[in-house]
Amino acid sequence: MQKHSLVALIAAPLLAGTLLSQPVIARQVAPAAASRNAAPVYPAGMVSAADPRAAAAGAEMLRKGGSATDAAIATMLVLTLVEPASSGIGGGGLFVAADPDGQVSTIDGRETAPKAATEQWFVKDGKVMSFADAVPGGTSVGVPGNIALAARAHRLHGRLPWAALFGPAIKLAKSGFEITPRFHAMITGSTKSGAFSAEGKKLFYDAAGAPLPVGTVVRNPDLAATFSAIARGGAKAFYSGANRRAIVAKVTLAARNPAPMTEADVAAYVAKDREPVCGSYRQYRICGMGPPSSGGTTVIATLKQLERFDLAALGKDSPVAWHLIAESMRLAYADRAKYSADADFVTVPVAGMIDPAYLAQRSALIDPGMTIATVSAGTPPGAERLALAEQAPGEEHGTSHFSVVDRRGHAVSYTSTIESSFGSGIVVGGYFLNNELTDFDLNPVFEGKPANNRVQGGKRPRSSMSPSLVWSPDGKLRLAVGAAGGATIPAQVIRAIIGVIDWKLPAQDALALPVLFAPGIETVFVEKGSMLEAMTPQLQALGHGSIVPRGLPLKANAVEVVDGKLLGAADPRSEGKAVSE
Repeated sequence: MQKHSLVALIAAPLLAGTLLSQPVIARQVAPAAASRNAAPVYPAGMVSAADPRAAAAGAEMLRKGGSATDAAIATMLVLTLVEPASSGIGGGGLFVAADPDGQVSTIDGRETAPKAATEQWFVKDGKVMSFADAVPGGTSVGVPGNIALAARAHRLHGRLPWAALFGPAIKLAKSGFEITPRFHAMITGSTKSGAFSAEGKKLFYDAAGAPLPVGTVVRNPDLAATFSAIARGGAKAFYSGANRRAIVAKVTLAARNPAPMTEADVAAYVAKDREPVCGSYRQYRICGMGPPSSGGTTVIATLKQLERFDLAALGKDSPVAWHLIAESMRLAYADRAKYSADADFVTVPVAGMIDPAYLAQRSALIDPGMTIATVSAGTPPGAERLALAEQAPGEEHGTSHFSVVDRRGHAVSYTSTIESSFGSGIVVGGYFLNNELTDFDLNPVFEGKPANNRVQGGKRPRSSMSPSLVWSPDGKLRLAVGAAGGATIPAQVIRAIIGVIDWKLPAQDALALPVLFAPGIETVFVEKGSMLEAMTPQLQALGHGSIVPRGLPLKANAVEVVDGKLLGAADPRSEGKAVSE
């Protein structure tokens, strides 16, 4: 490794920051009745989502006196209708909530593999299936978790009646919604999955199989009926009876890749309370999801490793700043690939992965004037005896994030997904079923070692989803943020947090920053057409030999607190919008 001349361009000193504060693993605490009925903290609540119609549904719940959780659920339901390529009740989600006192609870609504699933689930004729071959049909479908998650969250944090949350989605499914330019691009570019089933074709394509044009009003009476049944019967209406039978029939009799899912698999699904993963960055407290999400540990590790560098002095236009972010990300993603998985099945050294002393050792590998020649996973405390394979991140595309803060000070950061665009392509009751099982490592063994994230019956696949909440040093909520875009999700959240904390940007401007994605390998992906692509020569001078411009699948949403008021932010690359109550 050689020093590169660009180090001389560093005009600001790189200040040593503190890496000594201990990470906090917050306890899951249901909000007390007093906090539910406390005096308003903010003049009005705020919802930010990837579609304005979904954000409006959430804001409607807030106006009716609902909680942030009520609003988030209503938002998720409408997204099932207007953004079916990305998320919905046929998929799963991760939910991070906090009360006004900063008590955090998280719910894991990640999908589960059928009981019959084995490590050879994606091995056919002795060969590991390609991602493209594994996605369509039944083999990729996990038991959906979003309705169970919503029911659990509502039980803990809801204020409005359960049925009221379905009102906007039912109304819109019956009256219809217009195909937007972004939606049209999705049905045009995802014909193989969007039109995989007869039901999908009927919804979004004409008799000749062409995508319906922008402005077409689409009605989904089957989804309206499904929503109505769940509104009346609760989560049980999804996980039992006709809906359960329909899921199983569609998976087991799929035209491609039929798979042995059973009614018992669906009935057994449980949304699980999980311990949040919390740490600090420049005295700001950050909380996110733990396993099976890799988001919380990856976000915290990347930020903590950067804490000793003065990113504020370097500024957002500095190639050195983005070089440092890339190097820290490479280290964190390497640990993610090796260790992150469903902790109910394998040992995940979560505390070790965000341990300040360990991250100080990892940070010491980062040099502002050169790249790390070869990045590999470290050995965090608790991982000393684990013999596991290191694997690269997989592809994910179909995801949506929404952030909500109500006027009483309750905050929710919720990411929902069906994985690829239109998931498995299978439609049940007007909604698309996920292909989340392709988030497992398709090859269960790599270089003779087992993959932590290999398929197992009942297991939940590793996720990149990173719903996050951030508090200022004074203990007050600062930011609720998250993103869509597969393995780039932690990178997007990291970029947003650095933008707000280090570069003092409004959240809207922080979400507009370009994204750099360095997934633990030598290649660094930069957002095509952005200032990062223009920085390629400087980044190469720092030793990054492979800088690849790419049209990354970016879509982030946030709510921030500024001067006692809530401000919404939505990624300008999307059709997202923030709506106040």
